[in-house]
Amino acid sequence: MARLSSFFIFSFFLQVALFATCCRGELKEQQHQLPKKHVPFFIFGDSILDAGNNNYINTSTLDQANFWPYGLTFFNYPTGRFSDGRLIPDFIAKYAKLPLIPPFLQPGFRQYYLGVNFASAGAGALVETFQGFVIDLKTQLRYYYKVDSWLRHKLGNDEAKATMSRAVHLFSIGTNDYASPFLTNSTILNNYNKSTYVGMVIGNLTTVINGIYKRGGRKFAFINLPDLGCVPGMRIIKSGNNGSCFEEVTRLASLHNKALSKLLYGLEKRLKGFKYSLFDLNSNLRQRMEHPSKYGFKEGETACCGTGEYRGVLSCGGKRPVKEFQLCKHPQKYVFWDSLHLTERTYKQLADQMWGGTTSDSHDVGPYNIKQLFRIH
Repeated sequence: MARLSSFFIFSFFLQVALFATCCRGELKEQQHQLPKKHVPFFIFGDSILDAGNNNYINTSTLDQANFWPYGLTFFNYPTGRFSDGRLIPDFIAKYAKLPLIPPFLQPGFRQYYLGVNFASAGAGALVETFQGFVIDLKTQLRYYYKVDSWLRHKLGNDEAKATMSRAVHLFSIGTNDYASPFLTNSTILNNYNKSTYVGMVIGNLTTVINGIYKRGGRKFAFINLPDLGCVPGMRIIKSGNNGSCFEEVTRLASLHNKALSKLLYGLEKRLKGFKYSLFDLNSNLRQRMEHPSKYGFKEGETACCGTGEYRGVLSCGGKRPVKEFQLCKHPQKYVFWDSLHLTERTYKQLADQMWGGTTSDSHDVGPYNIKQLFRIH
C-alpha cells in the first residue's frame, strides 16, 4: 500500500510539472504567434471557476481539491479543480481556441497575453467570507491590476488598454457570501436584513467591475446563483428537514439574482461600451436536478462523492474533517460531483449554453452569449 501511495505521489508531481512546462511552452510560443487582435480571458470568482489557485495558499482542505479523486476523469490527477474533470472556463477557453487558462498563483507562470484565472474556492465578494482561507474578490482585483501593469510594460499603455478592451472577464461570485453564515454558524445575518446584506455583496461586485472598466475592460460574463438551499451540502444543514431545500439560503440567492440583473442592466446604460452576458445557472441547474434523464443523467440530487444523506457531507477524498466517503462508479451519470460542486459533464453542458445559447431564451443567456463577446471588437 505504501509503495502504491509513493508511486501515486511521484506520478502526481511529475504530471503537474509536465503540465506546467507544457503550458509555459505553449504560451511562450503563442506570444510570437498572437493575432493582432487576440481576445484574452480573465476569470474571477469561487470554486465553480477556480483552476487551482488554492493549491498555493495556506488554507484548509475544505477549500482545496488537490487530492484524489478530484480530477480523475479527464486530467487523471488532481489539479485543484472542484470536480472530476474540467470546469466551465476550461470549455470556454477550448471553444475560444485558447489553451487552458492557468491559475494566477501557479509557480513560474508569468505570461498573461492570453489571460489568467484569479478565482479561489471559498471566495466571496465580502472580505469577511472565509477570511484568511481564500482569495477574496477585492484581492483578485488587485492581482488583475498587477497583470494590467505587466501588459502595459510589455505592450505600452495604448496597446495594453486595447487588449483589455477586447478581453472577456468571467465572474461567478456570491455563493459563499450567502452559504458561509450557515456553514460556520456565523451571526452576521443577525446584524443586517436580507436586502441590506445582498446590497453589500452586490456593492463590492460593482466596485470590482468599475475597477476593471477603468483599466479598459468592456466585456463581462456573469453566472447567477443556483437554488443554494437545494444543493446536497445545504439540504442536510437543518436537522429534521427531511431532505427538503434549505429555503433561507435559497431566498438570499434569489434576491442576489434579481439585484445582479438590475445592476448589469444599469451598468449597460451608464458605462459606454459595456457589454455583458448573464447566464441563468439557476434555471438550468434546476432543470437537470428535477429532470436528470432529459439531459442524460441518472441522478440529479445525490452527489457522486461524499457521505451522508445525498452525500451532502463534504468529505470527498478523505482529507477533510470527516474522513469517510463513498465514490460512485460513473460520475458522468451524476449532476453533482461532491456536496457543493458539479461533474465535468454538467459543467460542459452549462458551458455549451453559455457559449452558444440563444439569447432570446430567458432560461439561457443574454443579452450576449460568450461566443458573441469573444467575436465583438
